[in-house]
Amino acid sequence: MKPVRLRDISPRLAFQARPASTAQKIELVDRLSAAGMRAIEVSSFVHPKLVPGLADAEQVFAGVQRREGLSLECCVGNLTGLKRAIDAGAHVAWFLLAADEAFARANIGRSIDDSLLELEKMRELAEGTGTGLGTYIIAAFGGPIGLPRGPASVRPLAERLLAMGVEHWILADSCGYAAPPQVRAMVEFAAGLTGIDRLNVQVHDSRGMGVANVAELARLGVANIDTALAGSGGHPAAPGASVGGVCTEDAVQLLELMGVDTGLDLGALIDTANWLDAILGAGEKGFTRRVGKVPLDQAELEVFRKAQGTFDWARR
Repeated sequence: MKPVRLRDISPRLAFQARPASTAQKIELVDRLSAAGMRAIEVSSFVHPKLVPGLADAEQVFAGVQRREGLSLECCVGNLTGLKRAIDAGAHVAWFLLAADEAFARANIGRSIDDSLLELEKMRELAEGTGTGLGTYIIAAFGGPIGLPRGPASVRPLAERLLAMGVEHWILADSCGYAAPPQVRAMVEFAAGLTGIDRLNVQVHDSRGMGVANVAELARLGVANIDTALAGSGGHPAAPGASVGGVCTEDAVQLLELMGVDTGLDLGALIDTANWLDAILGAGEKGFTRRVGKVPLDQAELEVFRKAQGTFDWARR
């Protein structure tokens, strides 16, 4: 199977509803990039009244280390947000577009049609700036309170995006509706329209199917998968999204055992996930960081044994 590039979205998800200092936000991004992460969703350029926890987006972008090959990315909700992202030097800005009309009106504050009109203005602005523009398709697989969504219901929106020249999409399972069969159907459909290398798929773990979906994406040849360190995330307007993204550490462990190259240092990610959990104090998720990575050689086995302590079989 071909290598997978994980894109970590925890710097946005972790802090949009929980307080942290600007310095802590910068440190999280720098820790992720030092562990080998090459695409990071740093923050959102949205109105501070809507998401006060991310009001310091400019300061975070100004403070993070800019390593070679690192893509510093963000979310934007409108033309003003895109201007801020360009000025901050974001490499990629992702427009927040919902596949669900009711969710679009409730959360984004406008219809899908109005969102597409805004996106057209943004596409014109982004040309030649050095900031790439793509779009989320939020709740692509269904939700937050509606029925599951399949390719047929997403097709009209996808075709309108292609007609506008917007070819890079994040298919977000925002509410954790999808299992591997739904993931396969949606990816095969979307890849047939825009090409599999232009797709990101964002996995949430609301119903415990996150790592199974990551495995299916790797089998399908999806190279760009969104995960969240320590399972950070949640969204007040989407009940099914309250669990957060699938844990980056768990996804890396899975992919390693599948023989898929991620280029990531799992030990460093586990350390950073524990650090983040201590900051947030909210009992973040994750299995691998709690029990330790699977030892793949003798040196790793010795580290694992020391971390676990002596196991008394007589008291088993």
